[in-house]
Amino acid sequence: MFQSFYDTMIANSRWILIFQGLGNTILIAVCAILIGTVLGCIFALMKVSGNKILAGIATLYTTVIRGIPLATQLMIFYFVVFAPLGLNRLLVAIIAYGINSGAYCTEILRAGIQGVDVGQSEAGRSLGLSKNQTLFKIILPQAIKTALPTYASEFIVLIKETSVASFIAVMDLTKAGDMIRNATYNAWYPLLSCAVIYLCLTLGLTKLFATLEKRMAKSDRS
Repeated sequence: MFQSFYDTMIANSRWILIFQGLGNTILIAVCAILIGTVLGCIFALMKVSGNKILAGIATLYTTVIRGIPLATQLMIFYFVVFAPLGLNRLLVAIIAYGINSGAYCTEILRAGIQGVDVGQSEAGRSLGLSKNQTLFKIILPQAIKTALPTYASEFIVLIKETSVASFIAVMDLTKAGDMIRNATYNAWYPLLSCAVIYLCLTLGLTKLFATLEKRMAKSDRS
């Protein structure tokens, strides 16, 4: 058993492929969630702005992006949108995942904002705050706390969805495992290793966000 593992994962430094794929997976996910958070904030504010044009643009964005499979979006961005520019595959993947994540973050933050009791807004206005001041100082902080569990789930899902980056030949964790499988004709160790790493990532992130939620809850009570 050990010899089989050695021949599959260790020989010819194949284990390095796993770490390279893991690095790309984490890079794509982190950059994409940052882009998605920025886009989500912008489009969520557009949706709740009360301006029909801005709300319509935001609704169109979320409807189109959430209605098209991620793998299809990835190939459209690489083979159609950015093909003339010759951008690096990894950069295209980050942009595509970021735009995709932005649509989901938009709905997460929009629901958080609209979930805050209307009395909070009225209280802010009664204290002399403007509409924007009330939004940014009172509504948004509460909305972020409310949306945090769903936002955490989006990040965890994003980590797992990076597995389709191989559609444009980006070497993510899944692609690395597949390359080892093709080279050794042994699917057991590379794919099981990838599964274990994904599981550790998701469990670690779940624990991290759960700890963050508890600390925020304690700060509310204190």
